[in-house]
Amino acid sequence: MIYVFDTSPLSALFKNFYRRRFPSLWERFDDLVANGHIASTREVSREIEDGPIELLRNWASDHRDLFTVPTAAEGAFVARIYAIPHFQQNIEQQKILKGGKIADAFVIAKAGVEHRTVVPMELHKPNAAKIPNICEHFSIPCLSLEEFMEEEGWQF
Repeated sequence: MIYVFDTSPLSALFKNFYRRRFPSLWERFDDLVANGHIASTREVSREIEDGPIELLRNWASDHRDLFTVPTAAEGAFVARIYAIPHFQQNIEQQKILKGGKIADAFVIAKAGVEHRTVVPMELHKPNAAKIPNICEHFSIPCLSLEEFMEEEGWQF
């Protein structure tokens, strides 16, 4: 399977799974990255740059090719997402007012266009405008970080 990671699961990995304590996790993760099975978007890298986790910022800087610029098809998909009034709630007003970055729709769009699976930290909630709900609407596979690890058959 091929995945598109949102900011939150990357942050969780770098915050909670230290490389020296979880070497086999990181070997497997790094292999997936090297083989092109994990991707993300430029918008995620922008959120990471603004984030507090220095190890993640350094890693993202070293893996710039992982964070691609959205294509025209992805931009059109983002427009399809926000054409649905309910999903406009996904845009957090506080982030906009503070000049924050918003990657969710771009993550979903990349997965939708490239037939990949989205990996967020959010869980599906009825009537929400979160990543899992939007993915469900557009029939895009979506796995939590734990489900991603299960899908890959990881046990530690």
